Parts: sequence; structure tokens; C-alpha cells
Amino acid sequence: MHFFLNMSGLIDRVTERAGKLLTWLVLAAVLISALNAIVRKVFSVGSNAFLEVQWYLFAAVFLMTAGYTLLRNEHVRIDVLSGRLSKKGQAWIDIIGLTAFLLPISLLMVYLSWPQFMNAYVSGEMSSNAGGLIRWPAKLLIPVGFSMLIIQAVSELIKRFAFLQGLISDPTSRLQEKTPEEQLAEAIKAAADQATRDAAAGPDGQPVPTRG
Repeated sequence: MHFFLNMSGLIDRVTERAGKLLTWLVLAAVLISALNAIVRKVFSVGSNAFLEVQWYLFAAVFLMTAGYTLLRNEHVRIDVLSGRLSKKGQAWIDIIGLTAFLLPISLLMVYLSWPQFMNAYVSGEMSSNAGGLIRWPAKLLIPVGFSMLIIQAVSELIKRFAFLQGLISDPTSRLQEKTPEEQLAEAIKAAADQATRDAAAGPDGQPVPTRG
């Protein structure tokens, strides 16, 4: 089991790094969208290529960060039943869900989407829109994204079995990093609190006495 835990740790590290890198594609999509809008409004010039690049980037973020979402335990859960169970009961539900649903469906998606990608690649399939892009990069995202999800699902299975054997702590209770929005909100609140304290202090830094 220690060998499998080491393998799981390696998968987690790769998934973590890939997920953080892929999130930058959101910024790229926003910048391209803004540039496309400015060029269209100012110069009355439009391009289907710009629109399709945005679609490609969105597809990349959606498909290739699915494993990262699973690693961070941020996917949607319906805990009507599992929320009432013990941690071990929840681990068994995860094991059943991963083996009976996620893995078979993901494997099927890879099996069905790979020939579609190969056909598009060999034929040099192009977008039907004027000035559009080649199609195979978008179709490649499907098998690659589900393959990454499969690999991470294997890591999650290893961790669930290790938890049931008492080798590791609950893998779903890891501390979550604060989002940039939460960090910004905390910084604004801290600055506002400091400004309030400064306004209430006198020239010598001591609190200004209030008159009764």
C-alpha cells in the first residue's frame, strides 16, 4: 500500500501543478475576448478565429481541470444521504461512485472520442465558419481531459482504501486554499480596520478620549 500511496502522491502533485497552470487560460480567454470586442467596435473588424479560440480555451479549462477539481474535492456533492454517515461510510460511497460510475464513463468517453480526434487530425478537418480554426485540437481535449480525470480518480481510490486501513487521515478534509476573491476581501477589511484605528488615534498614537 505504501507503494500505491507514493504513486498517489505523485499523481496529486502533477494534477495540482497542471490545474494551477491551466487556470491561467481563463485570463487568456478574457484578454482575447476583450481584444476581439475592442477591434470589432473600433475598427469594425471581426474574426471567427478569435471567437473559436475563446471556445477552445473554455473547453480546455472545463475538460482538463476536472481532475484538479476532483483532487481539491470541489465537485458538486449531494450529501442528503452521505452527510449522515460516518467518514468511513462516506469513503465507501466515494469508492462505489468512482468505480461504478466515474471510471467506466470516463473510459467510455476516451474510447469513443479518440477515433473522432484521429479522423479530424488525419483529414485536417476545419471549422465550417469562415476564417475558423482547425478542429482536431478541440477534439483532442476530450480524450486528454478524461484521461487526466481517470488518473486522478485512481489516486482518489488509493487514498480512500488507505484511509479505511487507517494509514492516512480523511483525504476529503484537507485544508482548502483561500480563493483570490477571499484574499482580496480580507485585505480590504484589514485596510479598513487599520484606517478606523488610525482615525480614532490621537497625534501621539494614543486613543482620543471621548467626551461624556
